[in-house]
Amino acid sequence: MDFVKMQGLGNDFIIVETGSWNEADYLQKYASLLCDRHFGIGADGLVAIGPDEAMDIFMRIFNPDGSEPEMCGNAIRCVARYGFDKGWVNNENISIRTLAGARYPQLQTVAGKAVNVRVDMGQPVLERSLIPMQGDGSPVKALLPTSQGEFEITAVSMGNPHCIIFVDDINQVPIAAWGSVIETDPLFPAKTNVEFVQVLARDEMIMRVWERGAGLTLACGTGACAVLAAAVLNDLSDRQATIHLPGGDLLIEWNEKDRHVYMTGPAEYVFSGKIELI
Repeated sequence: MDFVKMQGLGNDFIIVETGSWNEADYLQKYASLLCDRHFGIGADGLVAIGPDEAMDIFMRIFNPDGSEPEMCGNAIRCVARYGFDKGWVNNENISIRTLAGARYPQLQTVAGKAVNVRVDMGQPVLERSLIPMQGDGSPVKALLPTSQGEFEITAVSMGNPHCIIFVDDINQVPIAAWGSVIETDPLFPAKTNVEFVQVLARDEMIMRVWERGAGLTLACGTGACAVLAAAVLNDLSDRQATIHLPGGDLLIEWNEKDRHVYMTGPAEYVFSGKIELI
């Protein structure tokens, strides 16, 4: 099997071409092995892509634990660049089919070479049942009691669920200990991604993430989008901010007119290769 390794802010993916959306099913059972950093290629996710009948490209993602998330913001930037470089699209505006619905990246190019990708990530979902999140009431400033203590959370879906917690000092947060407990809390029937955020200014934040099905990662694009929405809803941020992640920065905008969130960041090649599936 031929593959390409790509990364967006250190959030890395194995990109594999398949003939169709349904044909990608066979890859799911290999996700854990291929993503293993000791016995496989090593990645935060296995991504199946190809030209789509209804849109330009389809994208399916399989986590290192074998689960299939609805969306991934860093992966979609990599897929957009890959499809553009492969000639699957002939302009800088791309439509991509995902499990969360259609997404629309726009490549920012210099001399015909993609340097950044801006993605229309759609509107944040704030209805509890659609996040999904158990219970009634607003998902903003909800209280979550756990074995690690009680947390004030804001829950947002960007096609996949996110639980955002604002903290005074990001360096004092035991991300793995807290994140792993919150990810699987019964409040979130489909589990959740967990973001810890320190607000530096109304246009600047530090974010660390515990990803559902993947654990600690260097970046999460949908998470950064959810974080900006949560910060605005908590009156901690303006509608555009730079989000600092361990792998680098993302520029996130929440447009007041169409209420869509836009994410801008890089997508880079790492290496390509061939591996035999046993």
